[in-house]
Amino acid sequence: MPKATGGKAPAVKHKFVIDYSRPAGDGVFDGADFEKFLHDRIKVDGKAGQLGENVKIVRDGNNKLTVTSNVPFSKRYLKYLTKKFLKKNTLRDWIRVVASSKDMYELRFYNIA
Repeated sequence: MPKATGGKAPAVKHKFVIDYSRPAGDGVFDGADFEKFLHDRIKVDGKAGQLGENVKIVRDGNNKLTVTSNVPFSKRYLKYLTKKFLKKNTLRDWIRVVASSKDMYELRFYNIA
């Protein structure tokens, strides 16, 4: 019996949110600069900066960034790039990246008590 060939596989839809409201509220984090950094650094098919229709980056107000992808995309990759941005701007010593839910990261200050 021949194999049944269906249509294409359904498009993979990933939506991740990065909440940077705490550092942005203190004026140490620039959301527009972070958005540009992600746009330039996210790789699609091995090429950085060429997102096309596969990956969309949207800034919601001044406290959240939403990354939507139609291709396989790792939440861990987003955390890696966020940490890289923090290191580049010498914020890594004061801000950490915490997973607050299954599809959301939050930038928090370290608790110094």
